Amino acid sequence: MVQNSSSTTDGVPRDLAGRRVLVTGASRGIGAAIVRRLSAAGAQVVGVARRVPAEAPAGVEFVSGDVRTQAGVEAIADAAVQRLGGVDVIVNNAGASRTFPQGSRSIPADEWRDVLDVTLMAPVWLNAALLPQMLERESGAIVHIASSAAFNVPGPLLHYGAAKAALIAYSKGLATELAGSGVRVNTITPGNVETPGADRVREDLATGFGVDVATVNSVVPLGRIGRPDEIAEAVAYLVSDRAGYVVGANLVIDGGEQTRP
Repeated sequence: MVQNSSSTTDGVPRDLAGRRVLVTGASRGIGAAIVRRLSAAGAQVVGVARRVPAEAPAGVEFVSGDVRTQAGVEAIADAAVQRLGGVDVIVNNAGASRTFPQGSRSIPADEWRDVLDVTLMAPVWLNAALLPQMLERESGAIVHIASSAAFNVPGPLLHYGAAKAALIAYSKGLATELAGSGVRVNTITPGNVETPGADRVREDLATGFGVDVATVNSVVPLGRIGRPDEIAEAVAYLVSDRAGYVVGANLVIDGGEQTRP
C-alpha cells in the first residue's frame, strides 16, 4: 500500500517519508523540536550542533560543526551529503544572541560580527553549498527561523534583531529568485518561545529593565509563551507537499503580540 499523509505514527502524518533533512542549531530548544517532528513524519534527519547531544531520537544522526565560518558551514554541508546522499530540506535555525542591558551602544563590534555570521551568513553559505543539487533535481524546501526581535527589538538585543531582519529580507529575496525552480523558500518568525536561550534573554531583559520575568512574559496576549513543538509543527507544514503553493511567506507565530513583518 502506498503511504500518504493519512498514514500516521503516534498521530503524526508520515508525509515526509524519504525526505532528507538538515537542521542547524538542532541540539536543544526549537531546533531539537524540529528534529523530533520531522523525524516522526518519516524524514531522514541530520542535525547540526556545536556539541553532539548524548541522546538523539531514533534514526537521527548528528554532526558537530561550527557555523561561524564559511569553511565550517561547507564542511557541514559535505558531511550531511555523505550521511544522507543528498539534501532535500534545509532548516536554518542556528542563532546567536547575548543581551547587553546598557543598550545598543554597549554592543562590541565583535558581537555584531558573530551574530551576523551565525544568524545571516551561515544560512547564506549553507544554502549556496546545497542549492545546486536541489536545483538540478528541481525540488527542495528551505525554511529560515527568524525572530520577532526583527520588528520589536529592544536596544540590548539590537544586533540580534538586525541580523534576524536581514535574514527575513534575504529569505524573501531568495524565494522570489527561486520561484518556479521547484525549490520553495519560506520564513517562520517566532515570538516568545520557551527555550534555554530565550529564557536566559528574558531573564537578562528583566534584570536590565528592573522588572520580573513574569512582567516580560505578560506582553503575550495569549497569556503564555510558546512551546518549541508549536514552531516545529509549522516547519513540518512548510516543508511538506501540503505547502506546495507557499513561497516567500513569513509565518509569524507570536501568541498575538502583533509582530509585523
